[in-house]
Amino acid sequence: MYWSGATATTTRGGSPTASGDSVVTLDQVPRWNDAESRSSLGYDNDDPSFSNSYFPDPLTSPNEGETSSNGMVSRFPVDHEINSKIYLWRGNPWNLEMDAVVNSTNENMDEAQDCPGLHAAAGPGLAEECATLGGCRTGMAKVTNAYDLPARRVIHTVGPKYAVKYHTAAENALSHCYRSCLELLIENGLHSIAMGCIYTEAKNYPREPAAHVAIRTVRRLLEKQKDKITAVVFCTTTTADTEIYKRLLPLYFPRDKHEEEVAILKLPADVGDENGETIIDERKIRIKPLPKKTVIRPPQVEVDLPVSDVGLVRRNSSYLDSYLDPAFMSLIKDPDQRRKEQWEKTAQAQSGWNCAKMLGFGDLGGPPLSIAEEYSLHSRYLTKANSLNLSEIAEMKIVYRGGVDSEGRPVMVVVGAHFLLRCLGLERFVLYVVKEFEPIIQKPYTIVYFHSAASLQLQPDLGWMRRLQQILGRKHQRNLHAVYVLHPTFHLKATIFALQLFVDNVTWKKVVYADRLLQLFRHVPREQLTIPDFVFQHDLEVNGGKGLIVDPRTKYVYHRP
Repeated sequence: MYWSGATATTTRGGSPTASGDSVVTLDQVPRWNDAESRSSLGYDNDDPSFSNSYFPDPLTSPNEGETSSNGMVSRFPVDHEINSKIYLWRGNPWNLEMDAVVNSTNENMDEAQDCPGLHAAAGPGLAEECATLGGCRTGMAKVTNAYDLPARRVIHTVGPKYAVKYHTAAENALSHCYRSCLELLIENGLHSIAMGCIYTEAKNYPREPAAHVAIRTVRRLLEKQKDKITAVVFCTTTTADTEIYKRLLPLYFPRDKHEEEVAILKLPADVGDENGETIIDERKIRIKPLPKKTVIRPPQVEVDLPVSDVGLVRRNSSYLDSYLDPAFMSLIKDPDQRRKEQWEKTAQAQSGWNCAKMLGFGDLGGPPLSIAEEYSLHSRYLTKANSLNLSEIAEMKIVYRGGVDSEGRPVMVVVGAHFLLRCLGLERFVLYVVKEFEPIIQKPYTIVYFHSAASLQLQPDLGWMRRLQQILGRKHQRNLHAVYVLHPTFHLKATIFALQLFVDNVTWKKVVYADRLLQLFRHVPREQLTIPDFVFQHDLEVNGGKGLIVDPRTKYVYHRP
């Protein structure tokens, strides 16, 4: 299974390659399923500082409580024909006499990333041919001649850059690299291939997750094309990669029932689809089966109908309606009927006794929006906001991003005193709010509201607040952790109480009042907030500087001794 390049000294025809390394033929490398290869699973590298305990063998005795597979079916059953095509080689892939070797390169195809000596071993002709191919995209592959290498062809592929945020995309791109190489091998009538580690440290791809992707992708393609490929050699050049492949190969290429049963317990939950790519549940098409209902039909007297009347009988939908899911029927309701019902609800709400409007809280009438209606409303506003230049709203500093709160949640800051209703277009302000809030409402977040001196300005009514919440949608309501209000007044507390009664009992119960800055800093650290100067001055005027001293130059707050 494993063979070190340092020990393979037999050359093809007794001559070394142009780089001075010996050419190794495929029959010198033991197959994965050979009996003698199993003894090589032990630690046999020449690096004494590299402890084998760091890489536990998955085929050792399973953990307590994992002694059986509980009747689970193996996703990678034993297949001796496929196993006979797998090899593991410790050494440079270009020393192998194969039909093709894989070179991990960049998009310009002007360097070898996992095998930096490949271009030197192949000679200048390889670089000249690569320059004529117009580059290669990430996840794709292109083939060239091998020139001075013992292989017949070189297949070049571009591995992805890795970032945790785009983990799934990187996995699928890496899987496509390996699959593209094997597909090019078949298209060119070749049968054996040596594949190095396409992922590289320069692109920050973690070694072990990448090895999982590589091995399972090769396994899946061999299951479909095993009659067209005779050998796949996994080549490693470091001790770490070699030990990782030794541990993972038995999971995807088990050689007996024992290894297959252990692999059931040791394989990760996500081993990809039929091609080895990561499965994304959100992108699956879900088709709900029709409910099975027994329909009792009254006996009918058979009547011979004219041919012209047969279509009328078939159009009778009473029988089919009994099989339709009501949830599905609600999606296909006549749009005119749905619009008429919406108008009726609105008219009924406006004709009723609107207590909130009588109290000066604004128009709180109208029926609540459904989830689909909220989503459509939010999408329209977001699309329009992204198409407009709202820089004049941003310059007013009414709403802006802060840092994070004490538990790491992002913070959005709102300054009430900057809300100049007389010179502010509310519709454009709503568009700006939707645009600014969109990146942070996807996960838990916090709002800090400075009400300092805001009572001197006119504020929007509750009807406008209700409309803004409808536009932001239920994701805003669900992910909002808290609203920290600094320097609240009696009128503001009464307004928030009215919001709880008439607008949203869930969101506005998350309000936390802070009478002084020090109380706010318990929830959001001082260094995470950009605070206007007048807020510090207002805090000193209201609280008399109790418990704190403000540096007038840096605005840093100190505890009073």
